Amino acid sequence: MGETGSAGKSYYIPKSLIWNAYLKVSGNKGVAGVDGQSLTEFERDLRNNLFKLWNRMSSGSYLSGPVKAVPIPKPGGGTRVPGVPTVADRIAQTAVAMILEPDVDPVFHADSYGYRPGKSALDAVEVCKQRCWRRPWVVDLDIQGFFDNVPHAQIVAAVEKHTDLPWVVLYVKRWLVAPVRHPDGSRVVPVKGTPQGSAISPLLSNLFLHYALDSWLARNFPVVRFERGRFRRS
Repeated sequence: MGETGSAGKSYYIPKSLIWNAYLKVSGNKGVAGVDGQSLTEFERDLRNNLFKLWNRMSSGSYLSGPVKAVPIPKPGGGTRVPGVPTVADRIAQTAVAMILEPDVDPVFHADSYGYRPGKSALDAVEVCKQRCWRRPWVVDLDIQGFFDNVPHAQIVAAVEKHTDLPWVVLYVKRWLVAPVRHPDGSRVVPVKGTPQGSAISPLLSNLFLHYALDSWLARNFPVVRFERGRFRRS
């Protein structure tokens, strides 16, 4: 992509950041978004596509495309509806996650295990198993419909607390209100929630839950030990 700077642009975004974000997206594969463009098709004109994305993000003119809703039946009945961004949006979201994660992950609670580097749901289960021998009771809680209902204002406030980069906040705001296109062709602009399946949602979710749950528990109920992870329920 040539030189790494953003001379003359509204925001300084290194070209190397977009390149490294693309490498992560490429490694994760994934399906096409609403524009029908697969990762393979995006890579046919990779240099130009990455340059256009960088150019728009650096100038502030980057706008997220609609998110494709993909209903998936649950084994126990009902459906969950992940949202699939376009390839370009996945790269942009991954770039922002790569900027935010090094600053926010170190402040997360030690017993937060979901969507964190070097941690997994199995780690949470193992810690819970060990603690069960020392406690007479265990409470199992599930935040039902979390991704569909998490409030936008509090997410943005948490992001603003951890970055002084205006372009990061700008694009997080735009992703939160990106239209969701359903299989019947209808489009809905969300007033809450963050698409399950997007590259930025896991980090935003952990950031919100750090303040709304983990820190609250640690502050108000310090004797309560907990393990928070992401578990697939039937």
